Amino acid sequence: MAGIHKSEVTISQSGKMEHDLLRTVNWNGRFKLWMGFLSLLLLVCLYFYYLQLRDGLSVTGMHDIVSWGIYISNFVFFIAVSLIGMLISSVLGMIGYKWIKPISRIAEIIAVAFALVAGLVIITDMGRPDRLQHLVMYGRIQSPIVWDITIVITYVVLSLLLLYLPLIPDIALCNKKLTGLPAFQRRLYKILSLGWADKPGQFKVIKRYFRILLIMIIPVALAIHTVTSWLFAMTLRPGWDSPIFGPYFVSGAFVAGCAAVIIAMYFFQKNYKLQEYITNRHFDLMGKLLVLVSLVYVYFNINEIIVPAYKFKPFEVEHIGNLFYGHDSALFWMVQTGGLIIPFLLLMIPKMRKPLPITIISVVILVAAWFKRYLIVVPTQLTPYYPIQNVPERYHSYTPTIAEIAITVASFVLVLMIITILSKLFPIIPVWEMKEENENQKQ
Repeated sequence: MAGIHKSEVTISQSGKMEHDLLRTVNWNGRFKLWMGFLSLLLLVCLYFYYLQLRDGLSVTGMHDIVSWGIYISNFVFFIAVSLIGMLISSVLGMIGYKWIKPISRIAEIIAVAFALVAGLVIITDMGRPDRLQHLVMYGRIQSPIVWDITIVITYVVLSLLLLYLPLIPDIALCNKKLTGLPAFQRRLYKILSLGWADKPGQFKVIKRYFRILLIMIIPVALAIHTVTSWLFAMTLRPGWDSPIFGPYFVSGAFVAGCAAVIIAMYFFQKNYKLQEYITNRHFDLMGKLLVLVSLVYVYFNINEIIVPAYKFKPFEVEHIGNLFYGHDSALFWMVQTGGLIIPFLLLMIPKMRKPLPITIISVVILVAAWFKRYLIVVPTQLTPYYPIQNVPERYHSYTPTIAEIAITVASFVLVLMIITILSKLFPIIPVWEMKEENENQKQ
């Protein structure tokens, strides 16, 4: 070893890193089998959407009282998870935390997938999607729905740019290093690489514009979930009429997003053999981040209940009573204790922040986060100011139909398909950033 020059060792390590991170870019049999399963499941779910298009929203469990069901619950959940790209890449990245580099692209892919599908979820809630263009043609600036659509589109565009810009060097590397690629994939890499030539000036341009995007996406990301919360808070309904809904939604979004990233980290680490790059330390630090955002979220959950309970307004008391000991109490306490308090306490234990335990905890948190959105959307509508009377008995409650559940499942299938395709088209860990960080550590 004494005769080996230091630069040769560096080149060898660099070559190993390229090999490890590029070998995940392949369309193997397992990928095709997984995509085939997802495609079949999607076709089954789309059949139920065809029924909804044919027969209208009568195939759902929604009615005059509960006009927002699991579709809107799902939309709020998807918007929540999509905020994680901003938290990981922008906030932590700009603060200067280097440990986020191997997982930043995972967070950005999750953000893109959930933000893209969130827009489709809105369409599923429309009885006449053929009139979607009316929102653009006749939308009023006074309507929070117009604000929401505008900010969702803006966030999707910025999220795509945030993912794509630092991908350009790795796309060029894939085109250069990978062999046996299908013709369409080779052509795609050539187009998306934009003539990248690994010149120092190009890296300077990438870093400069990437930093601008990191700054721009922070207010947009905060606005997207704040505006979504205003769809509820701008009304006078008990349970929604609250000025804290903006930060309450944002803090809850960070909890759901962190859980989603941890689950994805575990999957990619185990299935792509990336233990050398996504280490136990990354899971430990993500666990600590999840504890921090959960603590903030617990504060807002307490605030959501204690303020209206103290005021003791009749309709607010009825709504809180329904959550505490009424029709929705079982789900409410399962979400609060099993999906927030217990995971928070468990994550305080270092052993629980190991890959497998923290992934299981994150799955529970993510499922609870979805049901939390359901509790925000549905029970409030069943506690109106006017008593529910002179309507069919089924209007006194809400139960999603098979069609609603299938269409909701379709949205999750689409998210999984987008994440899978992106993770197989491009390196899931930024190659050039990891090589650059490795070089900096050696200096």
